[in-house]
Amino acid sequence: MLLDLPISDNTQLVFGAVACLGLVGAISWASFASSESGLPLPPSPLNCGLLGHFLPLRNSFLTIAAWIDEYGPLVTIRSGTEKIVVIGRHKAVVEIMEKQGGSLADRPRMIAAGEILSGGQAVGFMHAGDKFRRMRRALHTHLQPKSAEAYQPLQMSHAKHMVLDILDDPYNFQNHATTFAAATIMKITYGKTTPTSATDPEVREIHNLFESFRTALRPGAYLVESIPWLRYLPWYGQDLKQQFEKTRELYTNQLNRVKQQISNVDVGPSFAKYMLEHDNLYNLTETEKAFLGGALFGAGSDSTATAICTVLMAAACFPKEQAKVQVELDTVIGRHRAPTFADQQSLPHLEAFISEALRWRPLAANGFAHRTTQDVIWASAEKYCIPAGTTVFGNHWAISRDPQVYPDPNAFKPERWINDQGCMRDDLKFFVYGFGRRICPGLHVANRSVFISSLLIFWAFQLTLDPTKPLDDWGFMTGAMPNDRPCAIDFKARSPEVELRHMMQNYPDAA
Repeated sequence: MLLDLPISDNTQLVFGAVACLGLVGAISWASFASSESGLPLPPSPLNCGLLGHFLPLRNSFLTIAAWIDEYGPLVTIRSGTEKIVVIGRHKAVVEIMEKQGGSLADRPRMIAAGEILSGGQAVGFMHAGDKFRRMRRALHTHLQPKSAEAYQPLQMSHAKHMVLDILDDPYNFQNHATTFAAATIMKITYGKTTPTSATDPEVREIHNLFESFRTALRPGAYLVESIPWLRYLPWYGQDLKQQFEKTRELYTNQLNRVKQQISNVDVGPSFAKYMLEHDNLYNLTETEKAFLGGALFGAGSDSTATAICTVLMAAACFPKEQAKVQVELDTVIGRHRAPTFADQQSLPHLEAFISEALRWRPLAANGFAHRTTQDVIWASAEKYCIPAGTTVFGNHWAISRDPQVYPDPNAFKPERWINDQGCMRDDLKFFVYGFGRRICPGLHVANRSVFISSLLIFWAFQLTLDPTKPLDDWGFMTGAMPNDRPCAIDFKARSPEVELRHMMQNYPDAA
């Protein structure tokens, strides 16, 4: 559930991590040589002189990771007249983006996506400031750890339906993951109790919105990024403006439906209901409430599903590691009952497998765009200054390949997350949900959704790749559910199907 951006990076939200990269440069190198502090910027890879740096449109994270390997933990890239600093090592990203997060809480200006397509209302694209803080505070009311724990019965209920859906139609497991995530977050956001699926109009419209974001954030897609005054021309960007109106209508209709239910009947709790009943706490307009609910729903339905599919693909790609998890499941749980959240503390190998899968194929490989609001100094073997106003990315792919933190980084090794006592390590982390003050506020809900769905599926099925279908094991690294099928998985029930169906049908349902 990546709420910064809605979805960011390659979405979510995410998607625009490399949005500012790859444009031709037209300024002299002298402006990059040092900052006003007298300290140099991080080193820059070789470039084409006045033409600056170029990045491929596909898998640009590989080019950036190679630069990090050659030039060090930080590199400076030229993009038009803009300085972009990319951080690609674990220690550096902790010391800069985590410990100095207050100086990197802003977003750079993204006109097509942030101003036209989302009307300045998307919290993920929003500049740091009072409005951003008020919207984040509102989100935290329903996303903090205690609130997230309260959603566990709901997540268990929808996870069991995902198992049943896979039994009926294993080929479309991506749709089932989307249905699980969408149904869960639709209930949390809007209190919707009627069935939600991947084919519902709201879910399809959110997916279309993410496709529009992906296009808007593609380097060179919209000339307005280089000529800002174009946005004020009535005829410019009609596709973006039309998508914004459709999005506003969708989000407003959802909010109004909750408003009508409140006035007519006693409805259950939801984020939208809370917002409507606590007008005085956050000073948000109706449009801001509508878009905030939309951001929660959109992020929770798409990127959470992508994370689940990444874990399932990893299980099919690494059958020996999958088998180790299933030995743990059979030892702790057995076959006589279905597992629940109550088993979580006894399943470190499953948690390690999930952590490794999301490191092995990070959801947002290029990271999310931050912007410094004051000079940021980083002292390593040399001192560097990242000047105020600089766009900064923490490159998730390069960080995930840091050999000092993740030895043999290209290998899939869940055991790297387990300590000598057989428990999950508390001194190792990966930044699935971003950095600092722009970390995704929905991480606690998302973690639980990925855990319970993975738990039930690993317990219920043996997963193998379909050798007759193509495999693209980078296919889920777009930050949003891809339109194609990166992999095909065969699901073989680990118990007789009649027994498995019976256990799922008797599995707890949310109240």
